[in-house]
Amino acid sequence: MTLLTPGVNVLALNATFLPGDVTGVDLRDVQDWHEGQGLPPLVAWAGSEVPAGLKVKEVARVRVGRWSGRPDPLDAPAGKQVMVEQVGRLNLSAWAGALCAAHGTPGWAAGLARQLAGPLEVAAGPGSAGAFALLMAYRDGQPVGSLLWQARGAGGAAHLWGAADTGAGVALLNAAAGLGADLTVTLPGAGEWDGPPLAGATSVQYGLLTPGTDAQG
Repeated sequence: MTLLTPGVNVLALNATFLPGDVTGVDLRDVQDWHEGQGLPPLVAWAGSEVPAGLKVKEVARVRVGRWSGRPDPLDAPAGKQVMVEQVGRLNLSAWAGALCAAHGTPGWAAGLARQLAGPLEVAAGPGSAGAFALLMAYRDGQPVGSLLWQARGAGGAAHLWGAADTGAGVALLNAAAGLGADLTVTLPGAGEWDGPPLAGATSVQYGLLTPGTDAQG
């Protein structure tokens, strides 16, 4: 399965997701397709080990698991607590700006807002199938991150992409967990996240296919 979002360079949205056994997968065709779109041949797979026969250069990894709400990592001094609020679609530009600034890619904000505008316009309110919620975090009145929550049955899902620090990330995840009975979440790799661990975590790795990849793995 390949996800493609032209014009928005967001990790995992321009990648081909591979099975654990790549025998019979035409990796040369995967590489040619990505390059034909003007994109690097980015692939992803679950687990900490590279599937046998896959020649890649690892570029990132994330962890997927469950978050049920955790206490803040530290008692922040007065004026430094993180406050989270749910904002409407009219605040999408500001939300995207806060998310991309926390991620260190402020230039992506306008494109990300345009990419999400359509799905958010047709989505119903939180609690219904396919609904979305925009969460923004503030510290001392200044934005320190954003999170997009999506309804999934009785619970929801979120990718913690735009948090300036662990405190902001924990606050955003706790707020997202309050929107449903269960929260499935994706966190950055261990070297980028020092907050509480996820329950039932699985590693997902991303890598670039190396030149000369065999046609059948």
